[in-house]
Amino acid sequence: MIVFITGASAGFGAAMARTFVKNGHQVVLAARRKDRLEALAAELGESALPIAMDVTDKASIEEALSMLPQSWRQIDVLINNAGLALNTKPAHEVPLADWNTMIDTNVKGLVTMTHALLPSMVERGSGLVINLGSVAGHYPYPGGNVYGATKAFVEQFTLNLRADLVGTGVRATNLAPGLCGGTEFSNVRLKGDDAAAAKVYEGTQPLTAEDIAATAYWIATLPPHVNVNLIELMPTCQGFSPFNIKRA
Repeated sequence: MIVFITGASAGFGAAMARTFVKNGHQVVLAARRKDRLEALAAELGESALPIAMDVTDKASIEEALSMLPQSWRQIDVLINNAGLALNTKPAHEVPLADWNTMIDTNVKGLVTMTHALLPSMVERGSGLVINLGSVAGHYPYPGGNVYGATKAFVEQFTLNLRADLVGTGVRATNLAPGLCGGTEFSNVRLKGDDAAAAKVYEGTQPLTAEDIAATAYWIATLPPHVNVNLIELMPTCQGFSPFNIKRA
């Protein structure tokens, strides 16, 4: 199968690329950081095709898809992995720019990519869209504000895709991880404060990018009549958020 992964230059995306290639599949590596893509493609060999692309830019997506060699154009699996969280401050203290960046990437980027590839999947009568959600889309927590809202959008959008895609042979899944270490997620969220990012995982055994990659691969290799609507993962060290109560 041919798998198109956004945000493939690091974290979940890179781990998923390695997993699919290792198991004999072709992977289009799409992300903004061309140098990282090329390094990953060099590691993975001819089964990986690096393409510099920004999901927040529709013209960039269109150009990237137009550059695909003919033999790479039948995308069987789209993994909408590109996404980010910014800031952990309460809503009234977060810069509007941070909210807009999350919406542009996690929501607009995801739907633009899906809109670009979905029609050809429906026309062929097969295909799979895996959207990377989060437990933050199900359970609110202080500082989650717009990040959690974007992931709630991912869940509802995925379910609505399923409603539209009944009988087409095209599947859609929301893959929603909890606490996951070994990626750039917290470093990006905390604006490069590596010490603060490390504290997020201090004393825990979080999920790994490889855990998420294995899950995505399992979803993609199920029989074509099976659709995983939602799969939520947490490490055993994580539970559900307590109510946030301010005491005098």
